[in-house]
Amino acid sequence: MVCFLREFSGSAAGAATLPFSGGTAIVKASDYRINGAIRAPKVRLIGPNGDNLGVVSRSEALQIARAAALDLVEVAPNANPPVCRVMDFGKFLYERSKKERQARKSQAKTEVKELRLRPKTSEHHREFKVRSARKWLEKGMKVRVRILFRGREITYPEIALEDLKEVAQALADVAVVEKPPALEGRSMLMILAPATKKKK
Repeated sequence: MVCFLREFSGSAAGAATLPFSGGTAIVKASDYRINGAIRAPKVRLIGPNGDNLGVVSRSEALQIARAAALDLVEVAPNANPPVCRVMDFGKFLYERSKKERQARKSQAKTEVKELRLRPKTSEHHREFKVRSARKWLEKGMKVRVRILFRGREITYPEIALEDLKEVAQALADVAVVEKPPALEGRSMLMILAPATKKKK
């Protein structure tokens, strides 16, 4: 087994570039002191299997890491003495990068598409727009349906309201009304969200 111990100048390593599906994640290794960059004379050592080996000298901790062909990583520098762990540092950085990507995905905002209509848009044109909205909703996107008023059209909001209700009814099998129709400036808008699929 090849020993992966690395000696870094300064207090820590530089940034590590780790490839992954869909691009490249830049993970900072500078958050940690490893191997020769660890300066504390004594450390509390966690072994490669997660077992607490107690307080040992820095040199003894490095010897244990070398014997396991792994790295000595300072994981709690502010503890007294600092806590170090014997681990595969490259694998640790990769796993951390993976978790961060998954967290970003779960926090990602749902994309919102906008559908623009005019009061009493022709039925054919509205059907075309509704088909587009259906595709977006089926992909998990939200749809903002906006009816734009021109001139005196704004004095007849009930026409736009009826149009929005018809759009909502046409998409009732794939969408729920998240925000009911409301006037906003010279337009009336409604927001549809993907309907939760019912378990069979």
